[in-house]
Amino acid sequence: MITWIQKYFKHHFRAIFGVLLALIIVSFVFTIGASGGLGQGERRMVDRHFFGYNLGLQQDQQRLVGDAGLSANLQTGAMGGLEAEQIQNYAFQRAATLHLADLWHIPAPTTPEITDQIKTLRMFAGQDGQFDAKAYATFLDNLKTNPRGVKEGDVLRVLAADVRADKVNKLIAGPGYVLPSDVKSQLARADTSWTIATASVDYASFAPTLNPSEADLTKYFEEEAARYQIPPRVVVTFADFSSLNHLAGISVSEAEVRGYYDANPSRFPKAATVKPADDKTPEKSDPAADYAAARPQAEATLKLERAQKLATKSASDLSLALYENKVTAAGLDAFLAKLKLSAKSLAPFTREAGPAELGGSRDVATEAFKLPREDRYYSEAIAVPAGAVVLFWKETQPARKPLLTEVRDKVVADWTEGEKRRRFVELGKTMKTQLEARIKAGDTMEVAAATTATTASVKIEAKSLAAFSLRNRPQDADYTVLGALDRLEKGQLSEMLIAQDKGIFVYATEKVAPDLTETNPQFVATRLQIAGYTARLTAGAYISELVEQELKKSEPKAP
Repeated sequence: MITWIQKYFKHHFRAIFGVLLALIIVSFVFTIGASGGLGQGERRMVDRHFFGYNLGLQQDQQRLVGDAGLSANLQTGAMGGLEAEQIQNYAFQRAATLHLADLWHIPAPTTPEITDQIKTLRMFAGQDGQFDAKAYATFLDNLKTNPRGVKEGDVLRVLAADVRADKVNKLIAGPGYVLPSDVKSQLARADTSWTIATASVDYASFAPTLNPSEADLTKYFEEEAARYQIPPRVVVTFADFSSLNHLAGISVSEAEVRGYYDANPSRFPKAATVKPADDKTPEKSDPAADYAAARPQAEATLKLERAQKLATKSASDLSLALYENKVTAAGLDAFLAKLKLSAKSLAPFTREAGPAELGGSRDVATEAFKLPREDRYYSEAIAVPAGAVVLFWKETQPARKPLLTEVRDKVVADWTEGEKRRRFVELGKTMKTQLEARIKAGDTMEVAAATTATTASVKIEAKSLAAFSLRNRPQDADYTVLGALDRLEKGQLSEMLIAQDKGIFVYATEKVAPDLTETNPQFVATRLQIAGYTARLTAGAYISELVEQELKKSEPKAP
């Protein structure tokens, strides 16, 4: 159902898709418990009253979370991508805010207020981020063509409630408070003009001679023992049911192949299109040619899927036969022999990495680590790329610390990389001293870096950046470089900053502070920005506390 909605509505009703999908996602039952979530933790209904809702009733849960999901998606846009937990938290806060609106007698919004609210919603924003009347009209038209989905009345009801909630939030938030020193600090950070030069040291070009002694490796191995801990491993054998054994007996009709292709067109390549001689004429695909080109692959894929199902059924039949015949582990080989089957061995494997013989299947690893259970040493049928298998548990090996000889190669590699990193950092300290000396002598960063590179036997790339501020930083700015600016004054060189594959020096050629007086228009704008942020924090903290208190009132008592 959801797949159909995604394909059909995304193509035909893009504006409404996000809302409908959100309502489908959030209309499930949350788990209720000490954490204050929604849902039914037990089969019996437990009343949990929350600002006019009974969280013990599924219809109240759906009403609470459904309205919040619609509200959130209207605000964030059709593809807001909110997680269920985010919508649940928003639902709680929205209910608490609307409860305050009732207590404070906030009136129902007027039509102009709802209109203004609609114009702020991202759902109806155009490419320029501004309200698009056409998008809103299309949205309303699509509501009418989907009688089982969201109604226009639902949208208007939610919007009206959101207008009231916004008024409550503004009352709680107040004007927001900020100290002049905070504004100056933020303004200085955002608008200081920087002219810098950088030197990037290529880590790969650094090649020190590293020959660890046995004592070095032993010490490193003991200090980093947790890194080499061998996790629990399971030992199993398996009965293999290959799809290929069923493939020869499968036949499919032309109608079945065509139906399979039509249901999965994106899985198959299209026929080559002939480009029109006229560049203005759009290329057109030929459905018949597309099907003809993909038919052999579609037929083979359909047959293989059916063979996979037959292999899985055979594996399920074996698991059931083991259960019905109460076959013990001791009698397994004899029982399999009667069925002309045999148990194949697998190398021990961990929970994180399935057996290499079965493609490292995580499903196999997960099921293997559930064994034995309820006195059963065998699994249900497990699908694998080549068919299906049934596992037979032998033992689970506990985690253990290996001997150095078992992991020596890895220890050598880790020690070598760690020692190289350490020496690279030490080299950076030496290089900083050399670069500073050359710069003080009058060299540019480019000349100083070239001289230092020769001495240190590494590759260095130096460059200068034109004046910029963090508010208007270059599009390709390196965030490692930007992070160093807070600690630099004019004429200072940073320590070597370690990035993933390089070390970076930053030299502040010029630093010009902005106008920090209150007459600066940017000062006023920054003060309003910070004040708004602190105001929202205040309102959010108050509402969150209100939610927590209300949930505690109906929290189940510990037995």
